[in-house]
Amino acid sequence: MRKYVGLLRGVNVAGKNQVPMAGLRALFESLGCTDVSTYVQSGNVIFTSAGRVTAKALEAAIEGNLGVATTVVLRTPAELRQVLRANPFPAADTSKLHVGFMAHLPSAPAAEGLDRARFLPEEFAVTRAEVYLHLPNGMGRAKLPAYLDRRLDVAMTVRNWNTVTKLADLTGG
Repeated sequence: MRKYVGLLRGVNVAGKNQVPMAGLRALFESLGCTDVSTYVQSGNVIFTSAGRVTAKALEAAIEGNLGVATTVVLRTPAELRQVLRANPFPAADTSKLHVGFMAHLPSAPAAEGLDRARFLPEEFAVTRAEVYLHLPNGMGRAKLPAYLDRRLDVAMTVRNWNTVTKLADLTGG
C-alpha cells in the first residue's frame, strides 16, 4: 500500500467548481482507495492505494462523477517532507509562505526566463516541481502567482505553509 496526497486545483465547497468533501472521499473509495480522508475544504485528499494511481485517472473520475474539471497533483509523504526541508525562505513569516505544487516539471527555459524583480517584495523560488512563494502582503493581493502560472505553463495548485505542514503531519511525513 502506498500513501498519497491528492491536491485538487480550484475546487470549492460552494459556488463555482463545487466539490463536497464527503462526495470526494466516497469517489476515491469507489476507485479502490483506502484510508481516505480530506483536510480542510479546499481539495486535499489523503489516501492509500495498493494499485497504481495516476492524476489523469483521478481527474477523469472527478469530472465524470462530480462534474468538475480539475487538475490533480499527487505527492507522497516523502515528497511533502522534502518540500518542507527545501524551503528557500527559512527566515520568512510562515503565514506569508505558500507552495505551488506543479503537475510536472516546468521547462528549463520557462523557469530560467522568469522576472524575479517584477513583483518585489514578493519572492519566489522554483525547485523541481514546486514553486515557493513568499508573499509579504498576503495571497489575496499577490500578482506573482498568476504570473508564474502563465509563464511556467504548468498546471499548479497553491497551498499555504500551514496546510503543507499539516498534510505532512497527517501522512506521517
